[in-house]
Amino acid sequence: MKIRLLSTALLAGLAFAQAANAQDFDDRWYLTGSAGWNIQDNDRGTRNAPFVALGVGKFLNRNWSLDAELNYQNPSMDWNDDLNFSQYGISFDTRYHFVQDGRAWNPYIVMGLGYQRSEEEFDAFPSPNSPGEREDGHVAGKIGAGIQSDVGRVAIRTELAVRLDADNDSVGALLEDDDNNDGEDWFQDLLLSVGVVVPLGPETAVAPPPPPAESCADKDSDGDGVNDCDDKCPNSQAGQTIGPDGCPVPISIDLKGVNFDFDKSTLRPDAVAILNEAIEILKRYPELKVEVAGHTDECGSDEYNQGLSDRRSRAVYDYLTSNGIDAARLSGPNGYGESRPLEQLGDDFPGCKSERNRRTELNVQN
Repeated sequence: MKIRLLSTALLAGLAFAQAANAQDFDDRWYLTGSAGWNIQDNDRGTRNAPFVALGVGKFLNRNWSLDAELNYQNPSMDWNDDLNFSQYGISFDTRYHFVQDGRAWNPYIVMGLGYQRSEEEFDAFPSPNSPGEREDGHVAGKIGAGIQSDVGRVAIRTELAVRLDADNDSVGALLEDDDNNDGEDWFQDLLLSVGVVVPLGPETAVAPPPPPAESCADKDSDGDGVNDCDDKCPNSQAGQTIGPDGCPVPISIDLKGVNFDFDKSTLRPDAVAILNEAIEILKRYPELKVEVAGHTDECGSDEYNQGLSDRRSRAVYDYLTSNGIDAARLSGPNGYGESRPLEQLGDDFPGCKSERNRRTELNVQN
């Protein structure tokens, strides 16, 4: 059961590592070497001993690394120094590094799963083959934490971990425990180590990011004040009156105030007053010809707004002709729907409602 739990935890960690978002990191293979102190589980009947390890690894992304590591230790027996007890094995360890930009050291957690082999001598007296020897292999897990510090080309790892060793046939443990003839299922050895990480090959140069491409939104080739993305008339001349689409618009008699209520085409009292002023201008300059142009805001469909603008321009046209302006001097009435807004508010309701856009203009004709 415990072996299955260790395997599941390791596989889950590796799956999460592969799913993590990759960022800038050193993806070179590296060698690792470490040395430390192995504090043996008291139930083994062995003394603490130094250990060494050698491995190879690679960062999978900015935070996750995977190592394969060989280890060796040779502890002495508590009850007989002349008997040999060797342990060696391989471990596949995954580490999650808590990386912070600009920091030369980063803590990490480690978990691993591997294979350990024991070669254990024991007193088999009165057998003529004494001492006897037991050789056995078994699953081992690892869990711990550490700090990895960059010191130039290499990095230093300082680590504290627990190795869970499923050496359930240990003779020494059985002799140590007179009350438990079944021995131990697990041993928990504490590993304190300092190691070095040496990348292989030259350091990968990080190419500088390409300069941002110049956008048409940042350019105004004809200098008319409308960026090239929105400019539908890229060759307009200086001195012309330019609309929001970059195209020249005719000079208009100022009908500021000749606006309409939302979804209406009837003239308001304030609009009538402004139109009376425009009628006086047209009577003062009989040679002046104008286009009667109706507009809407951007609410509603294009088809509906086209009809609404037609009705608005017709309302102004009829008012002018009924007050002494010759129809021959009037072009239209023309409706432009929502195609020429003075302010861009989109078509989402109610934000699209704009009194400035709901207007009728008199455009002076050449």
